Amino acid sequence: MIFAIKPFEIHDGDGIRTTVFFKGCPLRCKWCHNPESFTVKKEILFDKALCKNCLRCVALCSANSEQSGKHVFEREKCTACGKCEEICPAGCYEVAGKDMSAEEIASEVIKDEVFMKKSGGGVTFSGGEPLMQVELLVEIAKILKKRDINIAVDSCVAISRESIDKVIPYVNTFLFDIKAIDEDVHISCTGYSNRQILENIRYVDKLGVPMEIRYPYVPEMNDCEVEAVARFVKELKNVRCLRVLAYHNYAERKYECLERPYPVADITPPEKDEIEKVVRTMKNIGLENVML
Repeated sequence: MIFAIKPFEIHDGDGIRTTVFFKGCPLRCKWCHNPESFTVKKEILFDKALCKNCLRCVALCSANSEQSGKHVFEREKCTACGKCEEICPAGCYEVAGKDMSAEEIASEVIKDEVFMKKSGGGVTFSGGEPLMQVELLVEIAKILKKRDINIAVDSCVAISRESIDKVIPYVNTFLFDIKAIDEDVHISCTGYSNRQILENIRYVDKLGVPMEIRYPYVPEMNDCEVEAVARFVKELKNVRCLRVLAYHNYAERKYECLERPYPVADITPPEKDEIEKVVRTMKNIGLENVML
């Protein structure tokens, strides 16, 4: 179950990359910018602000109705069949989730193979959590490895050691998030303990697989973890860089389209000087390659 395949990405690893986004994630990060990735099931994003009340969708299914001359979308009745997306002239609907085989996904990735290789890029498996569908990921990786395409896996690492072992033979680089070192802070931010996550990062490090560590910096949520994250990363041997990702609220509209509350609506994105201070603090602890 995939919810997007985006070519010409430049923020998901080295060079020009195609990023494949898998649905399903064990974490519920309060600032997540891909809320459509939470479940492995198809979902409909409905942007009511775009609706022109043409009512074409009303005849399609029971999830769309007319009340007092206006269109109403009743999510609890929706089966995510996608017919509304096909017929809506205003583009109100978007189906998040598509069943694709390993061959179909690999075929999409290979379309831009020449750009990837010339730029030192490749494919990045992201999500959600791609290792929740590890069997599919491995089948795709086998196809791409035969073409010598560089493979990166962007993972929250809240996953079994067995899944990591299955994918390691095909991975050139892991992109791992560290939201917090303190377990209580991590649970507050994500609803999930970080014990397994930190253990898995140490495990991959001992195997010698290159890693890029990412620290999503969110004021009032995990801004107290700057020094702890830096000290943890400093002890690792195979980290290429530590990247600080400043919180932004661009995804708030997605939550509206999914009819979910936006958990961090009251948090203001940090200013540039605040993020630069975070980077300086981490470098002062002894980390050389800290990036934005």
